[in-house]
Amino acid sequence: MTTLAILTAAGSGTRLGREIPKAFVDVGGVPMIALAARGLAASGVVDAVVITAPPGRSADMVAAVGPLSVPCDVVEGGATRQASVAAGLDRADAATDVVLVHDAARPLAPPALVERVVTAVRSGRSAVVPGLPVTDTIKRVVPDGGSPAAPGGESAQPVERVVDTLDRTALRAVQTPQGFDRELLQRAHAEGAARAAAEHLAATDDAGLVEALGVPVHMVRGDAAALKITTAHDLAVAELLLEGR
Repeated sequence: MTTLAILTAAGSGTRLGREIPKAFVDVGGVPMIALAARGLAASGVVDAVVITAPPGRSADMVAAVGPLSVPCDVVEGGATRQASVAAGLDRADAATDVVLVHDAARPLAPPALVERVVTAVRSGRSAVVPGLPVTDTIKRVVPDGGSPAAPGGESAQPVERVVDTLDRTALRAVQTPQGFDRELLQRAHAEGAARAAAEHLAATDDAGLVEALGVPVHMVRGDAAALKITTAHDLAVAELLLEGR
């Protein structure tokens, strides 16, 4: 029985404002992808890592990661995150019973978090995600139709109408790595394959594909350090966290 970690790193990183794929951006002087891969390997519960790279950048990805304490393979990702995970999942063999799916954009996810997810899967829960309580007030909105004119000739700003306020005590912000029984994840991807090619249809996380099968998904405690780097502000926060280590 082995655990395979699929590390998704095929994103462009446009919102980060860089001209290189996000996974190659340094966090504290180290490529994001290298930090994420090392965190998985350091958990002691991951036997191999498969990284999904942007098209044509597989060799660059290998160089960016450098030596790793567990076997590491690189495959080209697809047009969407879902398609990329499917490409990595193709590398799982019959000896693999647990599959983790982790975002390179969460490079500081602690090894203890990785271990917590794998332990929960091996305890009999076939789909496990880490999550944190939502602290902000969350409101559901719809378009309001009109946009008031902005002062000084600036572009008009959209206005939305609040429909209701959600009960945040029942809400969680989901993180990665997410852990699954291999056969279940393969079935979920097979059933949802028709969604994978289009960004507006593709699943934003693998737990969503499992939920579509009607299979329960369980949650363990997440970690604030596993924040997702999307913007320059997120990158600055991650570097401060890394300094604090």
